[in-house]
Amino acid sequence: MLYDVVIVGGSYAGVSAGLQLARARRKVLVVDAGLRRNRFARHSHGFLGQDGRDPADIAHDAQTQLRRYPTVDWLNGEATDASPCADGFAVTLSDARQYLGKRLILATGVVDQLPAIDGLAQQWGVNVFHCPYCHGYELGGGPIGVLATSELAMHHALMLPDWGATILFLNAAFEPDANQLASLKARGVRLERERVTAVGGQGADVTLASGRVVELKGLFTQPRIRMASPLAERLGCVFEEGPMGPFIKVDAQRATSVPGVFACGDAAIAAGNVAIAVGDGARTGGAVHASMMFAT
Repeated sequence: MLYDVVIVGGSYAGVSAGLQLARARRKVLVVDAGLRRNRFARHSHGFLGQDGRDPADIAHDAQTQLRRYPTVDWLNGEATDASPCADGFAVTLSDARQYLGKRLILATGVVDQLPAIDGLAQQWGVNVFHCPYCHGYELGGGPIGVLATSELAMHHALMLPDWGATILFLNAAFEPDANQLASLKARGVRLERERVTAVGGQGADVTLASGRVVELKGLFTQPRIRMASPLAERLGCVFEEGPMGPFIKVDAQRATSVPGVFACGDAAIAAGNVAIAVGDGARTGGAVHASMMFAT
């Protein structure tokens, strides 16, 4: 069967894109591997009308609503390959099934590559975070830690004092210059140069190389990211380097460098936030519909 659009990725951006297309009565297939980036988090914040809900419940409700549309098909599975074909694009799943679409939307997301520190992965999304707007308010004024993985930690360190007393753990990732030290001092940020050896025990508490424990209400860090799917690379999409890693390059209409292939959500925008992903998906769905309406 030939679909108008195949969407790879059924999280917030992919479902939002699909909703616009379903409401335009286009035939849509969503292929979803079921690995949302925020599956480790217990609550989602900052999304209008959904503040404080379990992100799994938000995703479930959105998927249920989309799947009610008669022109939408949904497949739980992993798309492992995609290539151009006479009708548009052929998407191949891990079980060798193949599906065709006139247009292809990559809402495939990214994977966070966390620092190799004992206990940090277990606390990710629970007491260790990357987005102050999503999780900062609940920390009740701190103390809040920033675990540096690069000089980019300055961004977190200068932001987070608005949410509470902040400690920047340099962890030998970089050394602030004189101007950066002045900025940190002006924001009231305390520096800790001793290496971090473990996270957890009591919430986000940090254990240092000397054995000293620093009690924290929450810890923020900015991991590197990588694509969660090989499809963009296999299709030959151009990437651009973002602050935390590569992203699929798209234009104002969310089109990639490969004609007929569009991308949205975390794979194509340097912002890990449910509200932003939903908005980006809606924008992409509309743009894909326009590309079909005015195709020559």
